Amino acid sequence: MQISPGIEIIGLSLWIEEKKVLIVSDPHIGYEEYLQQKGVLLPKFQAKAIITELEKILQKVSPKTIIINGDLKHEFGTVSRQEWKEVLQLIDFLQQHCCELILVRGNHDIIIGPIASKRNIKIVDKQLIKDILIIHGNKLIKTPAKRIIIGHEHPAISLRENAKTEKYKCFLKGKWNNQELIVMPSFNPLLEGTDLITEKPLSPFLEDLSNFEVFIASGSEVFHFGKWGITG
Repeated sequence: MQISPGIEIIGLSLWIEEKKVLIVSDPHIGYEEYLQQKGVLLPKFQAKAIITELEKILQKVSPKTIIINGDLKHEFGTVSRQEWKEVLQLIDFLQQHCCELILVRGNHDIIIGPIASKRNIKIVDKQLIKDILIIHGNKLIKTPAKRIIIGHEHPAISLRENAKTEKYKCFLKGKWNNQELIVMPSFNPLLEGTDLITEKPLSPFLEDLSNFEVFIASGSEVFHFGKWGITG
C-alpha cells in the first residue's frame, strides 16, 4: 500500500521505488539478552525472525540501498555477546542484498562503531533521499525537506473485539511543522510498541496526533484505518 507518493509500505518496511531504497527501523538486536538480565527468560529467536521477514520483503523488491533507521542494537552502554553475533549476522545478510547499507544513528546506537567498522557500514545522523529526510526521531531537527521519515516511537494501536484486545504495529502519516511526517514501527518482533491510545508518545515530533492517519501492518497486509481523531 502506498502511504505517500512514491513510498510504499511492504511488511514493516518502507520502499522508495524511484531510488530503489528500502528502509527498516528499530531492529533492537540484543533485546532478548537485555530481558534475560532483567529475569525474563525467552528463547533467542529475534534475529532469525527478523531475517525471515526481510526475506519475504526482498522477494518483492530489489534494493540498491538499505537504510536501517536507528537502534540497530539495544544495549546503550555496551555491546553484548548476543549483539556482536547477531548484529553481524544481520549486516552480512543485508549486504548480500544491496549495494550500500546505511545506518542512521539512533539513541541506542551509542556504541555501534566497533561493530560497524568490521563491515565498513556508513553511519550517519540523517540521510536525504530526494525530498525525503530520514532521521531516527528522538531529536527535533530543522530541515527544508518536504517529507520526513522517523522511527524511535514504535507506534502501535490496540483494537478491542468483545472481551478480546489485540495490539497491532502501525505506521503513522501526518504533518509536523507543515511537512509530511511518516512514523515507522519497530522491526523487532518482541517490541509491540507504544499504544498511542493509552500511552504518551516518546518522540518530540508527535506532540499532536490529531492530524495523523493510521496504517496497521498485519502480516503481509496493510489496513488504512483513517484519521487518528476518528480511530482513537
